[in-house]
Amino acid sequence: MRAYGTELASPLMLGTALYDSPAVLAASVKAARPGAVTVSLRRESAGEQAGQAFWELVRGLEVPVLPNTAGCHTVREAVTTAQMAREVFDTDWIKLEVIGQGDLLQPDVFALVEAARILTEEGFKVFPYTTEDLVVAERLLRAGCELLMPWGAPIGSGRGLNNVFGLRALRAHFPEIPMVIDAGIGRPSHAVTAFELGYDAILINTAVAKAGDPVSMAEAFRLACEVGRLASEADPMEERDMAVPSTPTLGKAVFAS
Repeated sequence: MRAYGTELASPLMLGTALYDSPAVLAASVKAARPGAVTVSLRRESAGEQAGQAFWELVRGLEVPVLPNTAGCHTVREAVTTAQMAREVFDTDWIKLEVIGQGDLLQPDVFALVEAARILTEEGFKVFPYTTEDLVVAERLLRAGCELLMPWGAPIGSGRGLNNVFGLRALRAHFPEIPMVIDAGIGRPSHAVTAFELGYDAILINTAVAKAGDPVSMAEAFRLACEVGRLASEADPMEERDMAVPSTPTLGKAVFAS
């Protein structure tokens, strides 16, 4: 996938939260071979030694870093967090999250558009965590975003792609815009479906970090991304309502009774 002029080595993006240990995180990243890893920046821990050690670990993974504004609920909070992330990680990439509803961690799309506008004006390359709403997508693109990250399902739910119709419509309406399914993917089969719908990449975290064997699951998702992308590029057959024989009847031997 190409994001803001940069070709990512893999269509898989991997989150770095919730792992049981740094060693498990590092092994999972090695198995997944992601095109980028995401990392949250908490303002309250910006100067703490533990936070600095974690950020050094992430840098040592030798994978492009996509900082995010996870946990932010206002435009001001998200913008400030993004500005700090740029200083810490020396990148103008930012995964923009502005949460508006606590139970489902649904994006506040009104604040999201405003924060995206402010950040793009400041030179950020914004990766917005959004819904599959076509109007919101249009507003984000007008605000300066060149990429969209619609949710598959609520963060950490593992439910897969809740609104396949909406996601298919979004993909069809903006065919040239890079799109990443972000949030809700719980199984490698969900990832394959995302690519078959025409999406360019996926972002996962909980599905790997909280698997019984995170390293094996990371590898499974890597393979699923390869399978899904290959299947999408092969142009799968369309679904039909009626059966179509795979063996032609023309020229078939006829036995007289």
